Amino acid sequence: MTYADTAHDVRDPELPGRLLTLERDAFIPLLRSRSDDDFALATAGCPGWTVRDVLAHCSAVLTRVVERRFEKGVFSPESNDRDIAERADWTNAQVVDELERGMTEAGPAIARAGGVLDAVALGEWVHAGDVRDVLGEPGAYGGEGLPDALTLLARITREKGHLPLHADVDDLDDPLRLGDVSGDRPPARYIGDAATLVRLYSGRPVREGAGYELAGAEVGELNIFGGLVA
Repeated sequence: MTYADTAHDVRDPELPGRLLTLERDAFIPLLRSRSDDDFALATAGCPGWTVRDVLAHCSAVLTRVVERRFEKGVFSPESNDRDIAERADWTNAQVVDELERGMTEAGPAIARAGGVLDAVALGEWVHAGDVRDVLGEPGAYGGEGLPDALTLLARITREKGHLPLHADVDDLDDPLRLGDVSGDRPPARYIGDAATLVRLYSGRPVREGAGYELAGAEVGELNIFGGLVA
């Protein structure tokens, strides 16, 4: 895989939907194969939330995107908690059904939004990693959608003017450049695997024993979400 700088400068409006579709096809069958007890497990990536809470949050966000419901305060912690509470009487299967519909239908709505909702697709992909992580499933913060997720991450960090970082990522042919690449600030340097890089940028706990190097920046400076992601 290669990640030339120019690949992240031009928005591909179909990319967020493609990422959601790839994740749907792998993630939904996994969820349908798990027991109800698994849905009650606490997640490390979202302290205070169970697997079910994460999924209810994800399905609610995508439903909002599809239905274009963006009232004041949407995606705030309070709004997220309300969305989860509204689904408290649903079965786990109903939550998964809504999530599947959202992952199927949200792509075109995100594409039409011109970029302002692209981070939603990245956030949903990260949350799928949160669930895989607690279930002990392979592919947490990785898998088939990783190239599209990294492309989104690079472009979003640039648009946010995030601190510049030069990442030498395992299994990538070319370095990944994230954040402000104007040259006004010397870039920080990361060496390690892609899943750990995603964990750092999304504020997730790094897996014990993960070997990586970060120079020129503190771990907390990388978090682009500042808490629970959409």
